Amino acid sequence: MSNWFVAAAGKPLGPFTLQQIQHSLASGQYNATTLVWRDGFADWQQAGNVPELRIDQAASAPPPVSGKEAHEIDYTIFGHEMQFVEIELDPQESVVAEAGAMMYMHDQVTMETMFGDGSRASSDGSFFDKVIGAGKRLISGEGLFITMFTFTGSGKGKVAFAAPYPGKIIPLDLSQYNGRIICQKDAFLCAAKGVSLGIAFQKKIGVAMFGGEGFIMQQLDGDGLVFVHAGGTIIEKELAAGELVRVDTGCLVALTASVEYDIEFVGNIKSAIFGGEGFFFATLRGPGHVWLQSLPFSRLAGRIWEAAPQTGGGGRDEGSVLGRLADTFKR
Repeated sequence: MSNWFVAAAGKPLGPFTLQQIQHSLASGQYNATTLVWRDGFADWQQAGNVPELRIDQAASAPPPVSGKEAHEIDYTIFGHEMQFVEIELDPQESVVAEAGAMMYMHDQVTMETMFGDGSRASSDGSFFDKVIGAGKRLISGEGLFITMFTFTGSGKGKVAFAAPYPGKIIPLDLSQYNGRIICQKDAFLCAAKGVSLGIAFQKKIGVAMFGGEGFIMQQLDGDGLVFVHAGGTIIEKELAAGELVRVDTGCLVALTASVEYDIEFVGNIKSAIFGGEGFFFATLRGPGHVWLQSLPFSRLAGRIWEAAPQTGGGGRDEGSVLGRLADTFKR
């Protein structure tokens, strides 16, 4: 969920949610010439030029959601290149996370390993429901179990989850994306209890064979907050109906369910072999929202492997005479 800001009376106001901005436009508090900004914008823009803030959409925006199935959690993201998210929990509120993601937790926050995915059907349903939830996670490349953190005290409790490698943590409110986001299978970090973690089968065989992320991507369903992690710098794109963008398959982080995702051959053998970009790239066709990353983990790991001494890489002291001299004696 991006934080929105409004320029009014010569100063920025906010942060606001997308729904709050839409309703302010629909009620006449702001208009199409009002300047707005959110993460991903290079500069302030007029509300009328932002697709998700068009007046016709704002007028038909649903009222603020109440009675959510997922727990309503508060959060703060710390850091820049190596981020972590701190979740604030009310009594008996819970958050679920992948094993090994927890950074710290306050007293009276209990940790429980669950068989399933943390959704209501998985945690409160029958044993068969739990098996289905666990099976979906196993197929998507994750473990059978997930860890749930619950605050059992009074007041406020906090638990934090750290990113696994340099990049950004992206908070997403599923209720603002029609209850569903599709992401890389290893992008999920944590979520409010009640969010369902499943699988998204790609329908086209090209995606299955050459998609980089394989035939299966992870599907996040519900009406609560989820946090995904991606490498490097994150860019968001709102695609209009029919708008097409081509990206490296590893740079795709997440997309809304309305976006068509396919794999396309790079064009010719010479470009594929000597261009250094691989044989295939992903084509994303709107309408919908997509999130891209500048540094896929596979690319980072590949560079580290190439530079590692045990692989014969030349990554240590490459520009140093002393470094090269030391290498001579090591041989």
